[in-house]
Amino acid sequence: MTAPVKSSPLALTVLALLHYRPLHPYGLQQLIKQWGKEQVVNVGQRAGLYRTIERLLVGGLIAVRQTERDQQYPERTVYEVTDAGRAAVREWLEQMLSVPKAEFPVFPAALSNMMLFTPDEALRTLEQRAERIAAQRAAMEEVRSGAAEAGVPRVALIEDEYTLAVLAAEQRWLDGVISDLRDGSLTWSLELLAAAASQGPAESASSDGSVG
Repeated sequence: MTAPVKSSPLALTVLALLHYRPLHPYGLQQLIKQWGKEQVVNVGQRAGLYRTIERLLVGGLIAVRQTERDQQYPERTVYEVTDAGRAAVREWLEQMLSVPKAEFPVFPAALSNMMLFTPDEALRTLEQRAERIAAQRAAMEEVRSGAAEAGVPRVALIEDEYTLAVLAAEQRWLDGVISDLRDGSLTWSLELLAAAASQGPAESASSDGSVG
């Protein structure tokens, strides 16, 4: 009996793409890039893709379709999705699409400790982020436009729409915070923070659960 395969963005993407046609790892990597899915799954290192394929193979979610031999290329193993894989991908998709997951991205964690910077340092750092967000949006728009012109259907690029909407919302929020830092309506000092930290909780719970 095979062990259950844990879902991951890359495993989900591999299973999904194999629904359309059997592919070897290089073909999978190229299709991921052609459809712009490297924005949401990490295929920068092919070793990660091979490890994911191996997990899916051992778990019975994909199977070897054939082995291709060509004088121009090394031997290539072509994989196809199994019935178990088709069932798994639907289960993963339903869970991932319908249930918000508690995630802990880096940026909010950094924001929660931004008070270690002075307001001027925070302003300079967030201005740099805003510039990078603008550049990232422009690059994504260009890639998405090229993919659409190449005939990639909208549904295959829908994650780009979401990512661009999130980036646009972040850019608007950054603009507001940067404006507040510039005009001084958002400010702090070490003394102010130290005083707030020294106050402690207003109430504490006793050992029996009552509030004292």
